[in-house]
This record gives sequence, structure tokens and C-alpha cells, in this order.
Amino acid sequence: MPSEVKTRLVPLLGGEGAARLHAALVRRTLAVAAESGVGRVELWCTPDVSHPFFAACATEFGAALRVQRGADLGERMRAAFDAALGENAALVLIGCDCPALDAAMLREAAAALAENDAVIAPAEDGGYVLVGLSRPHPGIFAGVEWGGSSVMADTRARLERAGARWKELDTLWDVDRPEDYARLEREGLLRVPRCGRSPPCLPPAPSQRLRCRPARSRRSRQPRPAQACPQPGAA
Repeated sequence: MPSEVKTRLVPLLGGEGAARLHAALVRRTLAVAAESGVGRVELWCTPDVSHPFFAACATEFGAALRVQRGADLGERMRAAFDAALGENAALVLIGCDCPALDAAMLREAAAALAENDAVIAPAEDGGYVLVGLSRPHPGIFAGVEWGGSSVMADTRARLERAGARWKELDTLWDVDRPEDYARLEREGLLRVPRCGRSPPCLPPAPSQRLRCRPARSRRSRQPRPAQACPQPGAA
């Protein structure tokens, strides 16, 4: 919904422009997840799956729609992992606002879970843009100051205390602030790969958000790439 997503970009793009940008980022992320070919793709929605945009994404990208559960980001991510790991499947969870994330990195993340408890891709702002688990580690999601600059450091410390083995991927950046939008335009990353059934639909410029399944091994559960992203209209 206008003025309820990408709120820090509303002064630059306006409410409608920020909503269009959010929708384009979601579609791009789903296209990349589908392109990776590592497993079933899920779109985690809030507060439910009834918005027409979600139905369009499910049709275009073959994504299964799931409802986010929990009071904060940590609880919502933990619930997604509980659902996947309860089915004996590892999970790679990605946000919808990291246009630098590509299919090759998703394949790398899925492969890493064959030999590690966790995989994570740090973000330049101190958070992370991707997290995957092959076994439960609920402690990494509790009591975290989400949105702060210490999220990645706190997560490393929690993984270490838990005795987990993890792999870190390349550090990427996400789109939250006007300078991020300028970088997005400069690097030409707002392009939806043509792997969906409909043509790309990009937002106008101001001037005019996996369950990954690598081969099963004795040591690993099968990951499935999923994307957790708010509905158009969530902050």
C-alpha cells in the first residue's frame, strides 16, 4: 500500500513510487529465486495472502504463498525455519530488497548447507540479506535489535556460542535510503529476469524482497529457498 512500504524513500519517490519500487523488488527477488533452480520458492506474506499482488506473483513465478507468523522480524523468521525444518528440509531465507543478490549466490548458499549448520550473507549496513539453516538454531533470532548496525555481529556471536558451523557469503547491500536508490539506478539492477510467465513491469523513475533443494546427502537436509517479505502495505 502507498506510503506504508519503503517509508524512508517516500520523500524521494512519493508514496505511490515507493510502493511501485517495493513491488518491483519483490518481483525481481522471486525471479532470481526461480532462476536459481535450487528448489521450491515460497513467498511469505503478511498479514495474509489475500492481496492481488501476491496472487499475481504466485501465478507468474510459481511461488507458494505462506503467511508470516510472529510479533517481530525474528519471530517471523524463526517460524519460517520451524516450518521447514519440521519437514526435514533446510531453508534459505532472503529479503526482498537486495537487488545485488543473484541466482549464483543462492546456489552457493544451498550448497553450503550440505556441510554447515548455517549460511549467511552480511549486509553493508550491519545486518544480513540472506540466512539459511540446515538444523534449528532458534537463539539467533531472539532478542535482536532488528534494523540496528550490530545484527550481523550479534548473530555471529550467537552462532559461535551455539557451537554452530556456518559459512559467510559476500557482503551485499539493500535498498532502504535515498542513497541506496541512487546506487540502484546507477548500477542498473532494477531489472526483472525474464523467467516468469508475464513481461517485466518496472516502476517509473521519480522523474516520469527460498526454499533451496540441493541434492540430498547423508549429512544434510534438503534446503528449500524461501523469501520472507512484507505485503504491499507493511512497513
